[in-house]
Parts: sequence; C-alpha cells; structure tokens
Amino acid sequence: MGTMERAIETVGLVKTFGETRAVDGVDLSVPAGTVYGVLGPNGAGKTTAVRILATLLRPDGGEARIFGHDVVREADVVRAKVSLTGQYASVDEDLTGVENLVLLGRLVGHRKRAARSRADELLTAFGLTEAADRQVKKYSGGMRRRLDIAASILNTPELLFLDEPTTGLDPRSRNQVWDIVRAVVAYGTTVLLTTQYLDEADRLAGRIAVIDHGKVIAEGTPGALKSSIGAGTVHVRLREAHQRGEAAEILGAALAATVLPDADPLALTVRIGGGSERGAAEHASRALAELAAAGIVVDDFSLGQPSLDEVFLALTAKGAGS
Repeated sequence: MGTMERAIETVGLVKTFGETRAVDGVDLSVPAGTVYGVLGPNGAGKTTAVRILATLLRPDGGEARIFGHDVVREADVVRAKVSLTGQYASVDEDLTGVENLVLLGRLVGHRKRAARSRADELLTAFGLTEAADRQVKKYSGGMRRRLDIAASILNTPELLFLDEPTTGLDPRSRNQVWDIVRAVVAYGTTVLLTTQYLDEADRLAGRIAVIDHGKVIAEGTPGALKSSIGAGTVHVRLREAHQRGEAAEILGAALAATVLPDADPLALTVRIGGGSERGAAEHASRALAELAAAGIVVDDFSLGQPSLDEVFLALTAKGAGS
C-alpha cells in the first residue's frame, strides 16, 4: 500500500440537527499510521464528525471513507476496522477490570483462554495489574480512562478514535494516557484524537485540523500552523511600568508589528509577521538596542515561535470576523 495510504478521507461532510449545521463541509485526509489531531472548542462539531466516521451517525451530505471503504455503504467493513473510546468500550462498573476485559474479549470472538491472556497483557501494558481484581467503580478517573482505551484495543483496531481522552484528568493521568496513545501508534494503529487542549495536539499529533463552527479553518503540522501566524513572538518585561507606553511605541515601530499589552503591567508581547525565525531574531535584537538607547531597562526578554494557543486565538478570531 505504501506510505500514502489514507486511513480517513472525507469530502464535503455535512451533518445538520434542525437549524444547526454541526458539521459544515468538512474535508479531511488522514495518513495511515499517524496520530491526527482534531482541535476545536466545545460544540465545534468534533464529536459529531467522529460519530459519522465511526458509523454511529449518517451524514446528510458529502462522503467519508475509512481505508477506502464508504462509511454508509460499507458500514460493516468499517466497523470491523475501527474502535471508539467512551462509546463502544461500555465498561461495567460492577465488574472488576479483568472481568470486563475478558467479557469484552469473548464478545469480540476470543476463546476463553485467549481472552484471559489478552486481558492480562493489556492490564500489564496499561499499568492496571494491581487494580485488575478491583471493581471498576472504585477506579480513579485516570485508571478508568486507561481501562476504556484497553477495552477499545482488545482487537488491535486499524483506526482508533479517541474523543477527548484526557478531559477532566489530572496532569499525571493525562501523561499516562499520552504514553498509551504513543504505544498504540507504535503498534501500527492510526489514531484520530479530538481535543480542546492545544498542548495535547502539539505533543501527540503529526498533523492537526482546527475546527470551528463545523468547518475546518486550518490544517497542517503543528510547526506549520505556528509559523502561519508569524515568524515569532517577542516577550519583553520592563523594569518600570510607567515606561510601557513609550516602549510599546518603540517596539511597534522597530518591528513594524502589533504590540499586545499583557495583564502584567510590566510586560509586552509583539507578534512579528512573516519571514524567517532568523530574521525575527535580527529584528528583535535591533528593537532591544533602540529600547536601551531610549533609556528603557528590559529585565527579561524572550523570542519564541508562537504557541498553538496564539495560533488558535488568531484563527478563531479570523473565523469569527469573516
């Protein structure tokens, strides 16, 4: 098949609920064997799109293929290839971790002994061996999420949908879920990850689609999305708050860019437009020299690539304005 095989291909996907177009002409192309991030605020249409791809909802327009199979006409073939956390992994609260996995293993067609050894293998891989004989209702949020993911890869799926897998988890549990996502991909599974967390998409995904109001408003690698809104961001912290106005004028003129005042009365942020990161560094050092010449003391200075948060704000502002 080569590296160019597409795990997901959608063209003009539409889903309406009454007056609301939850998914409004979404085009996606997801290479097999990768983590693909779908990023957007609550209500952006991420979950609806995932439910169409997992054959749980029929689209009202457009088409979607999973490994070349149409999600409507070949729904059975598609279901055999995909798994969706939180939806199919209907874990029973009253059973123990191991009982759940053995039961689900039997349901997907493993014989008793094979179901038991697969359950043990997954419990070990997901760090749940000690909790194996405890009822799931006594599990923490992070343990529960890990069991959900274990349940959804009992039959190593070709495509795993992770719909906001770390919402509401503490940082330690989030990191554990991230490690599992990496392990699942190393196994050869393609992962479609929907999330509201920019750092999550940044760490895990090779490519990201940003969705707002049912539309894809940007798509690319995390690096390309960051450089799309400018070559860099300069953060400056002054010693004297009363000099902030003058500093903003000097920086704005020197960098030919907009200066954003921070909540901190001593700080300023300047987004440098197009051009390379190296060019951005040269401009920034010139601007610093001009501040010094004007007698403005800078206590702290940094030049960085824009964060995904800044990209997201810039994109959604653009989307809202159009």
